[in-house]
Amino acid sequence: MSLSEELRDELATIAPGRACCSLAELSALFHTAGAWHLRGRRELGVHLDLSSAAAARRAFALLRELGVRSEIRTYRRRAFEQTMRYQLHVELDPLGKNRLRQAGVVSAAGAPLGRPPKRVVGRSCCRRAYLRGALIGSGSLSGPRRAQIELRTSSIDGARFAAEAAAREGIALAVRERRTHAVAYAKSSETIADLLALTGADELALRLDEHAVVGATRAEANRLANADQANLRRTVRAAQEQLDAIRELAGTELPPRLEEIAGLRLRHPDASLSELAERCNPPITKAAAHHRMAVLRGLAAGQQNGRGGR
Repeated sequence: MSLSEELRDELATIAPGRACCSLAELSALFHTAGAWHLRGRRELGVHLDLSSAAAARRAFALLRELGVRSEIRTYRRRAFEQTMRYQLHVELDPLGKNRLRQAGVVSAAGAPLGRPPKRVVGRSCCRRAYLRGALIGSGSLSGPRRAQIELRTSSIDGARFAAEAAAREGIALAVRERRTHAVAYAKSSETIADLLALTGADELALRLDEHAVVGATRAEANRLANADQANLRRTVRAAQEQLDAIRELAGTELPPRLEEIAGLRLRHPDASLSELAERCNPPITKAAAHHRMAVLRGLAAGQQNGRGGR
């Protein structure tokens, strides 16, 4: 089962707590999954086109709760592996038209609206219900790697309305218009988890949060491992250069402090400068050990240049 299907199934189990929330969820379903068409005698007909049985059951129960009669029909899409689709054909009798007007789906004259009036999402609970209905109607979720969530609408106005409702709850959604539809979307795992939690998909929100934490921990561990490996390579390269310089100076009389550090390096070729500094008598700082090694390398370079000049 895809994440989108899991999301719809989880959200479809949540019943609105108030009549205003039922209207807000119904509004979102029609603005994201509704399709209008002309019937005989120039009458308008409308149906919801949904992709899952859970979404269809939720929409049917919501319509019945509001007293709107509907009929469920199924069909298979010709593309996309002939997946099953569900249509809820709504009877636009006087009560049905009145409910759709209250939900901001149609105007007082009965014409379809591109976006609902602001009153539909005037309360925080109604905004949550609207966003939940939009996700049930046409939401898609991918991830957890490269996570993205989309609320698909038929018009750019509808996408902007969803984004505005989310923004009033502290969730930032971007809006984009495509060739046949528009979307309000987010790609940030944190934003997606917040939207899921807001609409009631707590299980999916928790899973995405856990994946983000594990991913961040793994990335930090890899960064530290890479840093340690790079430091080790630099240490090994520096030690080899020091050994080459000391061997170049074989037989050369050196001051006691340089003789000491050179001997320690020859006896401990894999030791760090800090470890060599601690082995000196008396112990010295790492900076002092680094300075002595630099002097040795300078002497070796001068000796090589002298031979080259001759």
